[in-house]
Amino acid sequence: MNRESLLTQIGWLCAALGLALILTIIVCLPSGAPPFETIYVLFKGGLGSMSKIGRVLAGWVPLTLCAVGLLVPFTARLWNIGVEGQVIMGAVFCTAALRFFPEGGGVVQIILGFAAAMLGGAVWALLAGLLRVFGRVHEIFSGLGLNFVALGVTMWLIFGPWKRPGVASMSGTQPLDISLWLPRLGTLSVSWVGLALAIAAILCIYILLHRTTWGLKMRAVGENTKAATLFSLGPRRRLLQAFMLCGALAGLAGATQVLGVYHRLLPAISSNYGYTALLVGMMASFRLPLVPFICLFFSILNVGSIQLPLQMGLDSSLSGVIQGVMVLSLFIIQGMRLWFRQRRETN
Repeated sequence: MNRESLLTQIGWLCAALGLALILTIIVCLPSGAPPFETIYVLFKGGLGSMSKIGRVLAGWVPLTLCAVGLLVPFTARLWNIGVEGQVIMGAVFCTAALRFFPEGGGVVQIILGFAAAMLGGAVWALLAGLLRVFGRVHEIFSGLGLNFVALGVTMWLIFGPWKRPGVASMSGTQPLDISLWLPRLGTLSVSWVGLALAIAAILCIYILLHRTTWGLKMRAVGENTKAATLFSLGPRRRLLQAFMLCGALAGLAGATQVLGVYHRLLPAISSNYGYTALLVGMMASFRLPLVPFICLFFSILNVGSIQLPLQMGLDSSLSGVIQGVMVLSLFIIQGMRLWFRQRRETN
């Protein structure tokens, strides 16, 4: 029975990949792009050299932190759409904390930046949680609204109080002192500190959700809030905890962008990792073991997309279209799988 189940899962996965390939071909044809060559250029652009692999890993870190964090509210059946804004506010709080050290610093100041970022992300997520728990505002609407507010705050700071001396531009704030930059992994453009944080987050969330009574109670709250209230599990408190933990990891992702990648606050500091993390979670069906690998796949596509206009004269946004097509393919196949299962059970 287990073997048949495994073979069935492999069959559905192959069907999803086949459908994704067909849809990719359909998408590429109107633009005049050879589908197989386009896919080859994308992957070669992300894995063709050690420097490109370094950029892939640098993107994998914040994307993984966001995607892993999203597993916590989803366990409670919450859609934390506001994770994008939480990344931004994490970057804002990190920058704010380190502006007190214009002459630079060391490990203590970097830790302070991380702590401030986690606080910023958690507080921003708590706002959505409070609106959900006490204001009965769905987290999708509150999250989207808070995303726009976070972006507005960032733009105001960059062009206002934190503008560079004599200039205010999209290039961001004054760069941090080099002593506050995260150390890189050899000659690669990724920090070993960021990689360690992402791996630690994966392990901690796994233990928290699957090896603690807290995770068990969180799943109970997600399954039936009314029953959780009757059994005194404190569903409101746990929902707020889920938001804050996810926000803290998203804020940490924002800090890695500031300290390890751009070394300043930019208008596009989040690089849309929050929204991409939602796609990752849905594509993985919110199963933790799959999340790091799907994040790596998306990161490869993001880095490889730079080569599309250079080598093939195509717009780099085609990479995003291909990502969407793959997620759509998975949803279609999952829907068909569920339909066949229900039909088999009724017969």
